[in-house]
Amino acid sequence: MSADEKQVGGTHYKDMTVQPWTVMQAVLTHEEFVGFLKGNIIKYGMRSGRKDGTDDSGKLQHYLEKLAEVEKPLWA
Repeated sequence: MSADEKQVGGTHYKDMTVQPWTVMQAVLTHEEFVGFLKGNIIKYGMRSGRKDGTDDSGKLQHYLEKLAEVEKPLWA
């Protein structure tokens, strides 16, 4: 299952016609989009266990999966 096919903490992004990170990937450079993903990985890693009622570890994993998909070599 691709990162686009799942969501941690609800369905508010999956229920949209186009997910926000799909738009970001289209309008940002590759480097900017990778930076966005890495920034969220840092954010959720640092916040994990500090905010009640959130699955920050799950969100961290989700962004790691998306980053791996984005950075995957074309020939793989």
